[in-house]
Amino acid sequence: MFMSHRWTTSLTGALASLALLAGLMAPASSLAGGQIEEPLADAVRTALSAAVGSGTAPALVFADAGQRQQCESWAFGLEAKLAKRKPEDLVRREFLQTVCYESKRAGLDPSLVMGLIQVESGFRKYAISPVGARGYMQVMPFWSRTIGNGEASSLFHMQTNLRFGCVILRHYLDVEKGNLFMALGRYNGSRGRPEYPNMVTAARRAWQLPDGAGTQVADAGASPRR
Repeated sequence: MFMSHRWTTSLTGALASLALLAGLMAPASSLAGGQIEEPLADAVRTALSAAVGSGTAPALVFADAGQRQQCESWAFGLEAKLAKRKPEDLVRREFLQTVCYESKRAGLDPSLVMGLIQVESGFRKYAISPVGARGYMQVMPFWSRTIGNGEASSLFHMQTNLRFGCVILRHYLDVEKGNLFMALGRYNGSRGRPEYPNMVTAARRAWQLPDGAGTQVADAGASPRR
């Protein structure tokens, strides 16, 4: 049985349209890897749970006006650079201030966290990796069971995702005694391989302000606020 050329062309066009629609509706996929689930000592699990906080979405509670001003200045300095990825002013500003807050809360350099987000998710809030890591910082769902409220869907909430990601990276830095190369490898599930740490380090440089805006925090030696 033969189909007319016109009918075949229409069918092909319809299938292409459906495929495009499906692609638009599907969650953005990330090419990044994911953390590997490892047994945690009870004390470590308790400490991480305390650092993450309660099951409700966290809120920005700056230590003082100076810290708030510091993060606002840092965010202002990077707004133009992030505009293409996040065109809405309020969304972009809130994102940058939250990155600064959660980074400093965990004792991390905000530019490092920005570099990691760029490599992990390309700043896509709903990115999902082939292995199931979620959100901006590509947090694996098992973390929500291990140190959170068990709701993996909460990892798509901006501040929840950033808090988990920063606390986990801080944990890996502590485990690796401040070795950023190894800690980044653990975060990505590729410990010991250079590709991922090199990509994050290169991306980090792009998010460093010329004067540092006073937000440069050591990658090691600080512990998350409880």
